[in-house]
Amino acid sequence: RSSRRRRRTTCAAHSMLAAARRRMSMTVGPVAESVRQKLSLAFLPSHLQVINESSGHNVPRGSETHFKVVVVSGLFDGHKLLARHRMVNDALAEELKGPVHALSIVAKTPAQWEASGGEVSPSPNCMGGSKR
Repeated sequence: RSSRRRRRTTCAAHSMLAAARRRMSMTVGPVAESVRQKLSLAFLPSHLQVINESSGHNVPRGSETHFKVVVVSGLFDGHKLLARHRMVNDALAEELKGPVHALSIVAKTPAQWEASGGEVSPSPNCMGGSKR
């Protein structure tokens, strides 16, 4: 009985932590704003999300080092996934040389976005780098 209670408590704690991370990722700092502006100008997206996932990693509070971007653009039509990722990396070359340590990219055409129902899988929890 106590192991079930512990599991429920652990699941509740993980849910609360995930909610806190989502709230923190809503805060837009200068790096996130730069990423948003550059992607908006480069791809004229029909949908754009810039999610600061830094709070889920071993970095100081308020960091802007780990991001997930969701870019939906007609400019991706005819390009394979790897080419789309390269396009996004090229648009954010300056940020990737400096403050951005990790970038998760979801780059879809409008048709793909519609077919997915506008759903994006959540990023996995940080494994701690070499501390696995």
